[in-house]
Amino acid sequence: MTTPHKDIFGKPVGHPVENWTGCAMPPRNDMIGSHVIVSPLDVARDATQLFDANSKVPDGSRFAYLPTGPFPDFTAYKAWLDGMNANNDPMLHTIIDKASNMAVGVAAFMRMDPNNGVIEIGNINYAPALSKTIGGTEAMYLMMKRAFDELGYRRYEWKCDDQNAPSRAAATRYGFTYEGTFRNHMVYKGRNRDTAWFSVIVEEWPAVKAAFEAWLAPDNFDEAGKQRKRLEDFRR
Repeated sequence: MTTPHKDIFGKPVGHPVENWTGCAMPPRNDMIGSHVIVSPLDVARDATQLFDANSKVPDGSRFAYLPTGPFPDFTAYKAWLDGMNANNDPMLHTIIDKASNMAVGVAAFMRMDPNNGVIEIGNINYAPALSKTIGGTEAMYLMMKRAFDELGYRRYEWKCDDQNAPSRAAATRYGFTYEGTFRNHMVYKGRNRDTAWFSVIVEEWPAVKAAFEAWLAPDNFDEAGKQRKRLEDFRR
């Protein structure tokens, strides 16, 4: 058993983390669900489908709170994907709808700190075909499951512009806890960003996981695919 560290007054400092050796980086292989496949980005396979899927909203509003985009044409978008694909961090993944076999969104593992067991989900961009679908929620579950169950991370982070109300609502819906806002955190696209921080920690993961799995169960949806019970309700 690890001996607790103590301060100068003999008071224990922090709880011991038994047998901690750190985590591995995420592998580059598919995460397969019932509705989607979350697959490491393959530019040759995915670029055209992703660009076309995002083009369903031509005003570029889906890139408003992302550090890049909107992209004026396919060449610019593919160049961005090529740059992302050259990195190990962020590690961009494509979300593929199993029914259509089409790429409909992206999300990345990023700001990875395997020594301390911390990883962030970010660069999330869902095309209309993925937004507000069962597959969109399943993709977040699959990535969280990889971080906690497969790799043993202790902390899973979500960060967004404090003004990004849909992103804040999504984090809360998925079971993240709001931790605070970093004011004047960065400048992007010529404007200030105050950044809201959210997390799920390993002690919370069993309840968050159980809620995801109960929500995703087929009997939680009627014949029209409408949910019978909200994801948040399964955590109450």
